[in-house]
Amino acid sequence: MRTRRTTAAALALLTLTAVAACDKQGPQRGDTSDTSGTSGYTVKKGVSLSGSPAFDRAKKRGTLVIGVKADQPFLGFEDLADGTRSGFDIEIAKMVAAALGFSDKQIKFKTIPSTNRETAISNGEVDYYVGTYTINEERKKKVSFAGPYYVAGQDLLVNADNSDITGPQTIKGKKVCSATGSTSIDRIKTYGPEVVAFDTYSQCVDKLLDKQVDAVTTDDAILKGYAAMNQDKLKVVGKTFSEEPYGIGLGKDDNVLRDAINDALQTNVKNGNWKKAYRNTLGKAGSPLFICFSSRQASDSCTRVQETP
Repeated sequence: MRTRRTTAAALALLTLTAVAACDKQGPQRGDTSDTSGTSGYTVKKGVSLSGSPAFDRAKKRGTLVIGVKADQPFLGFEDLADGTRSGFDIEIAKMVAAALGFSDKQIKFKTIPSTNRETAISNGEVDYYVGTYTINEERKKKVSFAGPYYVAGQDLLVNADNSDITGPQTIKGKKVCSATGSTSIDRIKTYGPEVVAFDTYSQCVDKLLDKQVDAVTTDDAILKGYAAMNQDKLKVVGKTFSEEPYGIGLGKDDNVLRDAINDALQTNVKNGNWKKAYRNTLGKAGSPLFICFSSRQASDSCTRVQETP
């Protein structure tokens, strides 16, 4: 086992055994397997969060507006044919909503690209945001975070026949694509590639499949979803070079809502909902099972445990 550790006050760590990947074909139309995890989410009654502007707005309108991604298989994915949403982040969003007293029917998902997340949260366009949102100091100047609820690591996605790119040290002069507004862009620049940016990672993946770029870089959890959806065409290099603690973004200094969301995350880990959602989403893409979260206190650092084969 290889461990990289950083500490933070009041950080609680729960490390779960890695789940073997299965069904790597990705989300399929007509698949009858349980990929939603919603059956275990009990909607809490009589929830009151005095002092939370976002919660007050949601209660008044009768719906909870949640910002998410729409083009990340196994994380935040929207089937444009029928409008359904699936993925680990979607399940996390639903778990929290149920704990706040909102059923699935009272949720309105709103697709927000990475570059617009802070603006959408600050302007009240969404009540909270769940979409591979790395907690960092710069973002905490504009918004607050609950969690983290998962830890990913930056990696590289390449064409299956590519043997030249084996890690970040091998991309100097190569054309590498990532999403505008992501933490991945600044980090990858230090390795000397030619950086190409688009609003979404799916645009980058399309360029990679067309061999217009040499690699796509972002979190391994995201990349493994695309690789699973494009078997025999794409592969993840498999050497992470960062820690990306995923948090739930919410209004700046909304401590009441932050505490309620942290409590919800802890409850759903303990009752098994978190693990069930993982098995039916990220686990199928081959992502290792990492979790760390802080109860009643947001944190930007945690322990990432990588189990060797």
